Amino acid sequence: MERVLIIGVELDKDEIDIETSLDELEELVKAADGVVVTRVIQRKESINPAYFIGKGKAEEIKNYCEELDISTVVFNDELSGAQLRNLEKIIDKKIVDRTNLILDIFANRANSKEGKLQVKLAQLKYRLPRLIGFRDYLSREGGGIGTRGPGEQKLETDRRHILREVDNIEKQLKEVEKNRDIKRKKREGSSLPIVALVGYTNAGKSTLLNKLIEFNDEYTESKEVFVKDMLFATLDTSLRRGKLPNGQVFLLTDTVGFVSKLPTRLIEAFKGTLEEVKYADLLLHVVDASNKDLDIQIQTTYNILKDLEALDKPMITVFNKMDKTDIHNLFYDRNYVNEKIFISAKTGENIENLLKNIEDSLPQQYKKVTLKIPYDKQGIVNYFCQNYEIDNLEYIEDGTKLELTINQIDREKYKGYII
Repeated sequence: MERVLIIGVELDKDEIDIETSLDELEELVKAADGVVVTRVIQRKESINPAYFIGKGKAEEIKNYCEELDISTVVFNDELSGAQLRNLEKIIDKKIVDRTNLILDIFANRANSKEGKLQVKLAQLKYRLPRLIGFRDYLSREGGGIGTRGPGEQKLETDRRHILREVDNIEKQLKEVEKNRDIKRKKREGSSLPIVALVGYTNAGKSTLLNKLIEFNDEYTESKEVFVKDMLFATLDTSLRRGKLPNGQVFLLTDTVGFVSKLPTRLIEAFKGTLEEVKYADLLLHVVDASNKDLDIQIQTTYNILKDLEALDKPMITVFNKMDKTDIHNLFYDRNYVNEKIFISAKTGENIENLLKNIEDSLPQQYKKVTLKIPYDKQGIVNYFCQNYEIDNLEYIEDGTKLELTINQIDREKYKGYII
């Protein structure tokens, strides 16, 4: 594992405690398979345009690296190309900023074609104005934290080559987006209610998704999503079926976790994926109730939802990991939180109550409709199969039997077929 020194600059205007921010940075380094040996904090009135930190502090860090056998220095903020270059000349080690670290984690975790393209695009746009600084350490180190994704060979090409690569990826993403839009329209046409899990990374969204789908008749362990106790364990959007206490089927979608100082490029690159929350009927805002910085995490989530224009959605705030804390430790009240519920996705505590809350909070009443279509009207069957999510289809003696969950149907047009 790479031995890493992390450094943060504390300004008078900072709202987030520097130690808290560096704790999170250390978790990000762990997620990138590095080990933090030590941390350095510098308190300043303003950022140094040439070195970000002071030149004397940079020389001090060089000595730390030599004494502690450190190979990589990670900054808690985004650096310019000039700052990267100047810092590397003094420290003579690989320099990585917070943005590049998060991009590196995403490059290592993305599994879907769209996710890989989105991360690669964000990396190329990030690295383009920093090519000179990157060339210095890439030619010496050749791999490790901050170098995954496009690869050294891409960064050593000229600017026009990279711009062509960016253009090519953007074209591929447009095709992927078309396919996603088609699937989304089909889901909207079916009118199956959509519930989206949102929240800070490692709040337990994937664990909660796995617990909620257990109540579906079609549940098998193979339908569970990957879970691991680390930041950004999963990136790709998952879509699963759940079932409410009244028997109504709903779609449950997971989204990439949020983090403070989430790079703008990543928000832009993943906007198509993140915008899934805009099409949800209900948001489950999952909060790690055991985290001492939950106030900051909640506000970060709300800020990103605001950027996505999704704050007006009906929302349940789910305080998770209650097996690790006590409800009396939570003195929390915000007037924009519609509903609050306290659960443990790990132990299953209060999950049934959450499902009842979901049932009560869905803004529209969805009903399960059974249609019996005679064989000479198979065009109707094709129409529903192409435009709706079908819960069940079976061929009976005198026609086809369809079952679907829907919030509206032209009862006058189809009244002869509704059972």
